Amino acid sequence: MRIARFSIDGNVAFGAVETAEGDSGTGTTDGLVINIMKGIPFADFELSGTRVPLDKVRLLPPVLPNKVVAIGRNYADHARELGHEVPTAPWAFFKPSTSVIGPADPIVYPSFSQEVHHEAELAVVIGRLCREVPRERVKDVILGYTCANDVTARDTQRTEKQWARAKGFDSSCPLGPWIETDLDPSDLAITATVNGELRQAGRTAQMINSIEDLIVNITEAMTLLPGDVLLTGAPAGVGPLLPGDEVSVTVEGVGTLTNKVVARA
Repeated sequence: MRIARFSIDGNVAFGAVETAEGDSGTGTTDGLVINIMKGIPFADFELSGTRVPLDKVRLLPPVLPNKVVAIGRNYADHARELGHEVPTAPWAFFKPSTSVIGPADPIVYPSFSQEVHHEAELAVVIGRLCREVPRERVKDVILGYTCANDVTARDTQRTEKQWARAKGFDSSCPLGPWIETDLDPSDLAITATVNGELRQAGRTAQMINSIEDLIVNITEAMTLLPGDVLLTGAPAGVGPLLPGDEVSVTVEGVGTLTNKVVARA
C-alpha cells in the first residue's frame, strides 16, 4: 500500500494511493486517486471507499515526525568524495521536526550558507513505539519507506564542529511523496536530478550499515515513536543547489520527490 498524507478543502487526512485497477507503480500522479482513510496508519484504520483524484489535493509530508534520526557516511563512496574516513559504527545525528517539508514545498536557501548540497536518501518510517529492538523484530516496527533529501549547508558543516545548523535549518528535510509499505529495501536504486540532469546515483545494497543494523543501534539508546523517520545515508554524487533549481529524488519502488530551491525573502 502507498499511504499519502494530504490536504483538501482545509482538511488533513491520510489515504491510500490507488488507480481503478490498483497500484500503478509509476511513481507519478497521472491517473491516480486517493482512497481516504478512516483513522491513521499507526493504528487500526479502514479505507472509506471515497476517492479523490490525486491532482486535486495537496500532498503533505507523509508524516510529521517527533524526530528525524539521520545517518552520516553510510556509503563508502560518499564518505570518500567528501574526504572523510569511513566510520566503523553508525554515525547518527538529528534533523528537527521544523526541517521537514513535503512534495513541491520550497527549499529555502539559508542566509548563513553559500554552498547548499542535495543528498538523496531512502527514509524509513517507524510504525510503532519501540526500544531495544532485536534484529529479528526490526521489520515489525517499520511502517514503510519514502524518499528523502538530506539538504546540507556544506560550508557550515565544514566550519562548525557539530551539524545542527548545517543539516537542521528550516526546509532541509523534504520527505515524500508517500509511504510505500510493501517494499524490500535491500537493493533499491536511488537517484537525484537537478533541473533534469542526473547528479547522484547509487543502490541501497551499497550501505555500510543495513537498516537492521541502524535500527538496532539507534534503539539501544532511544525510544522511537510512531511516525519517527530514519534517514539511511546518501550514496555518492551529492552536489550544489542554487535558488531556481528543481531537485528530484527518486527511490525505486517508492516514487519521486520534487522540490524547488528559492532564495530567502
